[in-house]
Amino acid sequence: MTDGATLPNLTPALEDYLETVLRLVADTGFARVRDIADARQVRPASVSPAMRRLEELGMIRYERREYVALTDAGADAARRVYSRHRVLRRFFGQFLGLPADVAEADACTAEHSLSAATLDRLVQLFEYMEVCPEGRTHLRHFQQCARVNDGASCCTDDCPVVQDLAERKPTMSIADLRPGQSGRVRQIEGQGAIRQRLLDMGLLPDTIIELARVAPAGDPLWIKTQGFELALRRNEASSVLVEVQ
Repeated sequence: MTDGATLPNLTPALEDYLETVLRLVADTGFARVRDIADARQVRPASVSPAMRRLEELGMIRYERREYVALTDAGADAARRVYSRHRVLRRFFGQFLGLPADVAEADACTAEHSLSAATLDRLVQLFEYMEVCPEGRTHLRHFQQCARVNDGASCCTDDCPVVQDLAERKPTMSIADLRPGQSGRVRQIEGQGAIRQRLLDMGLLPDTIIELARVAPAGDPLWIKTQGFELALRRNEASSVLVEVQ
């Protein structure tokens, strides 16, 4: 991936170590092998090989086999990774409303494959939130919308989302379609494991599906989508709202 975050010869694990050194130096003024091990929750013996490899790549100076200092190239690489981490953590936490520990863990995972183009676009989203008078209102609408957030207050009649939905084509669940009838996925109302299974199957908003057939007893149902035929339990099909085509 030419525009991705991973630098030549740097694995995601080595990028993590560089980021850890950068954050330790920023917080305490220095980074030692045992501090790195504590921060990464690994044994010091596991840190030493990584430090030797980073030294070979010219990313650090491994002083007295104890203290670790970033070279200019290492500092540039570490800041690059950490910038992606900060952007993703903010997006996952502030925008998507994920718990802090989940936002932190997911940022650690995704930072290594985030392209420069995607990073820039996310930053532009943050900038939009700052410069557009309606930016924070849009975010608040998303976070408070009862149609997509559990526990949110009911939408009011003057909500622009409710008004827009009233002007759209009617929706029904996949379970209410007739064989041969098609629909465009609008929303998945199921929660927990059911919702995750449906998302993993590719039933995302704007996906076109066709009800292929229904078992004689009414359960399961088979749908066609994206060139595949998939079986759904009736309770799963009932949780997927589609706009009839």
